[in-house]
Amino acid sequence: MAGHHFKAALKTLTPYSQLARSASGDGAVESKIKELMALSISIAIRCEDCIVFHLRAALQHGATKAEVVETIELAIEMGGGPSVVYGARTLEALNQLQ
Repeated sequence: MAGHHFKAALKTLTPYSQLARSASGDGAVESKIKELMALSISIAIRCEDCIVFHLRAALQHGATKAEVVETIELAIEMGGGPSVVYGARTLEALNQLQ
């Protein structure tokens, strides 16, 4: 029975993984900017694992601390008060990753 659930999950996750790779790759908008956008959305929707994932990806694509801070500011503008809390958590993660 567990094998059936695993196969069902793979059926969903494989296309999602392909979508994520395609959407986040360089195009008209470079990957660094896309990862900063994803980071801002992650903060606004309060997804801690998403924040860590997209923060790491943004840094790997060359994002600077100043760019991450401005991304946090935008997330706070769009996400309101709760995003202040998650923005602070993002700064803590940034300090740990650098």
